[in-house]
Amino acid sequence: MQGLPSESTLANQSLWPLGVYALLVLAMLAAVVIISALIGPRHSARRRDLPYESGMPPTGTAALRFPVHFYVVALAFLIFDLEVAFLFAWAVAARDVGWLGYIELVVFIVMLLAGLVYLWAKGALDWGASPANAATPVAEEIDG
Repeated sequence: MQGLPSESTLANQSLWPLGVYALLVLAMLAAVVIISALIGPRHSARRRDLPYESGMPPTGTAALRFPVHFYVVALAFLIFDLEVAFLFAWAVAARDVGWLGYIELVVFIVMLLAGLVYLWAKGALDWGASPANAATPVAEEIDG
């Protein structure tokens, strides 16, 4: 009866196929870059260098400054989106972790809710400026 290969057998295996594969990938990459440089278009026109904005001519500069509020909302979204990955991992292993894992999940969700309440209280989730907080920007409210 054959079992799994031992550790010494795995350590003695040659890695040359991996090296050949890596060289082939690098060769294909170099070939694509060289061929595109050789047969690609070499002309440049003023309109060709303009960014495409849904068929409309661009107005103004592309270096616009966005309010800090957009970054705060994006950061909050990333944080809460990452926590969904943790909740999914817990759901996959729910039977294995037992009651201790369930208690840890409840503590985790309570901490998430506390963060959400904090963001809500500071106005970081408000999309429009209401008369009450129109004078103070969201960044100043969150910072202090």
